[in-house]
Amino acid sequence: MTEQPRTPARTTTTADASPAGDLGRRIAARRTALGLSRQETAERAGMATDYLRHLEQHPGAAPGRGTLLSLAGVLETTVSVLTGGDVDLPPGRGQAAPTAEFTALSRTECGDLLGSHGVGRLAVSTDGGPTIVPVNYSVIDGTIVFRTARGATPALASDSRVAFEVDRIDDDFSQGWSVLVRGQASPVTDRDEALRLTRRSWSAPWAGGHRHLLVRIEPDSVTGRRISV
Repeated sequence: MTEQPRTPARTTTTADASPAGDLGRRIAARRTALGLSRQETAERAGMATDYLRHLEQHPGAAPGRGTLLSLAGVLETTVSVLTGGDVDLPPGRGQAAPTAEFTALSRTECGDLLGSHGVGRLAVSTDGGPTIVPVNYSVIDGTIVFRTARGATPALASDSRVAFEVDRIDDDFSQGWSVLVRGQASPVTDRDEALRLTRRSWSAPWAGGHRHLLVRIEPDSVTGRRISV
């Protein structure tokens, strides 16, 4: 029998290797952040590796809800995050799970969750009454550090007791958690200390501009709750 010529191996191009659609980019970015290969992700989600490649590389890919739920579970995220549906929607629109469990978080768990985020809600007193504003923050040496502008609402936290909260809501799985910190906030006035904290900070104000006031919250109460199914 005459040997048939072999089909040349398919060369992976730059366009071939890069996720093309928004869904594909989100899937690839999330699995990369978790250190998962495409094959590992596909196996854990119960799908073929070629199909996952298709989802990542074709903008028109339209997987079913079951596929998205499987991927969301493997990638430790939600369907809304993967599809971009959470961009303009407020959290908490999902239905309560029939077998939900409500548990308190330990101080260590609260600290780990605080350190995993970069945006929290700061509650301060103003002339108009209690006000809550979002701030970019870092956790350094067990304290919460953020930068703001003098005269801005977050600056009112200086030299006063405040509350600070972070949370995550998963509408698709009807679960989530929240961590609440209470403590004394004070401006960092020592130049060397301010430089040290600035070097160690990994979250900067998204609003940009000149924000020279560095504020640190020393927690005296840290509590957390989790709803799981």
